[in-house]
Amino acid sequence: MSTALITHKDCLNHVSPPGHPECVERLSVVLSALSQPEFNKLDKIEADLATIEQLKLIHDEEHIRNVMGAEPGVDNFMLDNDTYMSSGSSQAALRAAGSLCQAVDLVMAGSHKNVFCAVRPPGHHAEPTHAMGFCIFNSIAIGALYARTKYFQHRVAIIDFDVHHGNGTQTIAEKTNGLFYASTHQSPLYPGTGHVQDIGKGVIVNVPLAAGSGGNVFRQAYEKRILPELEEFNPDFIFISAGFDAHSMDPLADLNLDKDDYYWVTEQIAKIANKCSNGRLVSALEGGYNLSALSESVKEHVSALMNE
Repeated sequence: MSTALITHKDCLNHVSPPGHPECVERLSVVLSALSQPEFNKLDKIEADLATIEQLKLIHDEEHIRNVMGAEPGVDNFMLDNDTYMSSGSSQAALRAAGSLCQAVDLVMAGSHKNVFCAVRPPGHHAEPTHAMGFCIFNSIAIGALYARTKYFQHRVAIIDFDVHHGNGTQTIAEKTNGLFYASTHQSPLYPGTGHVQDIGKGVIVNVPLAAGSGGNVFRQAYEKRILPELEEFNPDFIFISAGFDAHSMDPLADLNLDKDDYYWVTEQIAKIANKCSNGRLVSALEGGYNLSALSESVKEHVSALMNE
């Protein structure tokens, strides 16, 4: 079985104002990196559009209407202080959310061992009721609940190594039995959530990292806390919120990871997927705002997926 890459050109039509860090070029450099010869074995697939029923696994009807009803042709429409819509944004957000459900279908059908969804806008800050932090729909959480509801994968894990805590995803874990959410993130930093003591109906494992922390501290957080608890949880399916903004070159935070750390953490998660869930693993692009660091880090992440 091969690794699949799900993406769509519609995700390039989500246009933020000039100078905004969540820009079209982020996806362009990722797709360029994954078009290099060492990735020829990737099975490249166009993302489906999410259905309203899939969106409603996470989001309330008013939020969906606000996104889908945004005035066509109007750019820089603000959903919150830093989340914008352009004329192509609703379609891009539907492709992003749809890609996660499609990835679940591929993995559950046994046609692919794992999937990387190279899509935007990102998703892990989006709350059930509103957009937030560059995120419109919480694609990773939609995929997780889709796996639970369609395929009865009751023990689903989401691992989030974006430098910012995935507050929207944790909201879902707080009210969902059988959902595991683990996050390493810089603290203090936006959005100010993700505390060690947080609990919910699901399993929540937050490991805040101080500014300046490097790969050794990051790896220890996984080796001592997240990976043992993930293995004990014994997941049926694993998702990764793959943000690459903890890289030392990223302009929005102050952790000091390098590309090798992303290969390592992906490899460790994939090993647990192979042991516990027959390899069922789906990853989706979240943050990463230095284009060079993003490109190199994604290459390491996807290489680790392919090697597993």
